[in-house]
Amino acid sequence: MFEYELKYGCNPNQKPAKIYMENGKNLPIEILNGKPGYINLLDAFNSWQLVKEVKEATGLPCATSFKHVSPTSCAVGYKLNDNLKKACFVEDIEGLDQSLVASAYARARGTDRMSSFGDWIALSDKCDVTCAKLISREVSDGIIAPDYDKEALEILKAKKKGNYNIIKMDVNYVPNETEIKQVYGINFMQKRNDFLINRELLENIVTENKTMNNESAINLIVALITLKYTQSNSVCYAYNGQTIGVGAGQQSRIHCTRLAGEKADKWMLRQTDRVLNLPFKDEITRPERDNAIDIYLSEDQEELLEDGNWEKLFTVRPEAFDRKEQRSYLKGQKGICLASDAFFPFGDNIERAAKSGVSFIAQPGGSVRDDNVIETCNKYNITMAMTGMRLFHH
Repeated sequence: MFEYELKYGCNPNQKPAKIYMENGKNLPIEILNGKPGYINLLDAFNSWQLVKEVKEATGLPCATSFKHVSPTSCAVGYKLNDNLKKACFVEDIEGLDQSLVASAYARARGTDRMSSFGDWIALSDKCDVTCAKLISREVSDGIIAPDYDKEALEILKAKKKGNYNIIKMDVNYVPNETEIKQVYGINFMQKRNDFLINRELLENIVTENKTMNNESAINLIVALITLKYTQSNSVCYAYNGQTIGVGAGQQSRIHCTRLAGEKADKWMLRQTDRVLNLPFKDEITRPERDNAIDIYLSEDQEELLEDGNWEKLFTVRPEAFDRKEQRSYLKGQKGICLASDAFFPFGDNIERAAKSGVSFIAQPGGSVRDDNVIETCNKYNITMAMTGMRLFHH
């Protein structure tokens, strides 16, 4: 297939629209089902690069959940414990422990479920039946993967009344070294960002604390590669083989750090007994539970628990989970990793990160205030590596 005609571009008024190869070669994809749109394909090609690079860097199966050309989360195929399964709403998925690719997607989808609603999925490995069954019950626009088990493909084809977008990617495809895009009729050309992110990038540790174990290194690698395909400015928190908070597209670095930190905090709080044991009525759907949990952990909690409101969702009125209790719980969290796509200009980013239990940081460095940032890391005994490489993505 040399080119593929699209219904329209980013918006319905943007016609005609298509994807094609300028060099006359075939597109490196097979569209097995559905009719993906312009934004679907932007998500597909960006998300594929992300999972491909994480798999190459870690040797582990990888999955990501994308929305509007940025990842909501990315995760490698670590098995989930019982609390994590419950927090991700996958405790009833049979065979999950035996499928690393399904475990990876359960983590990626489960991290920020509100943002992942209607997501685009990328898998580094073949989609098996367990993963397909997990995907089949979530609201999603499509998937890209190197291959699909026969039964898994049939399960996915049944989604969205037979219109679910399924793309098979050619794993041997190698893009040109240069890439070109057009804005306002003007061509932009640059070398493709093929910078390799691996453990060596974390060797320049500039803080007093030089500790960097293998688990933390993997978390930072996953976070850095995630940033490589996240709209800048961007900051990413990671823990236990998955990104747990992504702050994308903010004009200010501290706003990235706060946004991602708030998401990371909510992810950790979702795993508390208080949240895991919320007495939802049986008929309450997963998206409705997601929204309720988000409000329950927010400053608007009182409104959710008011008489006349809580009865719509719960069998009994839940106890309040006030900010003081939440902060007390979060204060005990340690070992969380943080990566930034560009340097931290002020130590306030580190102050905010410390509130979320960050113990390891990777960032390019190069600010005139690097000394202040390092000093703030030392204040909290944080290990920080300066990578020397910016990872802007637009």
